[in-house]
Amino acid sequence: MLLETGRRIGKHRKKLDPDSSHEGFGAMEAAVFGLMGLMIAFTFSGAVSRLDQRRMDIIEEANAIGTAYLRIDLLPEETQPAIRKYFREYLDARIDVYQKVPDLQAVQEAQKKAESLQNIIWKTSVEDCNKSENTAAKMLFLPAVNSMIDISSSRMAIAFIHQPFSVFIVLIILALVCSLFAGYGMSVGKSRSWVHFIGFTAAFVISIYVIIDMEYPRIGMININSMDYLLTDLRALIQ
Repeated sequence: MLLETGRRIGKHRKKLDPDSSHEGFGAMEAAVFGLMGLMIAFTFSGAVSRLDQRRMDIIEEANAIGTAYLRIDLLPEETQPAIRKYFREYLDARIDVYQKVPDLQAVQEAQKKAESLQNIIWKTSVEDCNKSENTAAKMLFLPAVNSMIDISSSRMAIAFIHQPFSVFIVLIILALVCSLFAGYGMSVGKSRSWVHFIGFTAAFVISIYVIIDMEYPRIGMININSMDYLLTDLRALIQ
């Protein structure tokens, strides 16, 4: 729409002032398009960085839970069955936290259950370590449990870190301004160039869509759901 608007404005200016209707326009157009390019580049880079971090956090959590579960062997044998049961329930809850998206109510319920089990696992772990005569239990098992809890907090924190909404507003405004300028620049032609119209619009729409898609990788086409197999496979191993 703004491409056509810019084209009509350009045509009107050309009729009023045929010789200088586009004078100085090139420098202004380059500045705006350059700013748009920088905005897309920085926003895209940030979205990719956060997407990679979310993937790495899944790997770290699976490793942390797996390590802590293996170190249960350091506890007295009579206390192991109970805490293994808590670990299995905790892992189920952690899987549900992310697989229930976008059902926010189900996510919140799973998160509350996971946090409750974290407290139970920690208290039980401390009590069991105090009962054990094996000093390695305190030195190795408790730090592993602590790491398991910490990584869950990190995952929840980064899940809510996104580009400020104002950045997307600026991107959209710049895209509209660029469309207006592009239409004005094409006004020198006798007829519309539909290849440029469609190509220009598609390039901006796809770029902004991909950025937003990476910012919310649980609900779009670009997602990290496939990485959850690390947790589900781990759950299958600790039946």
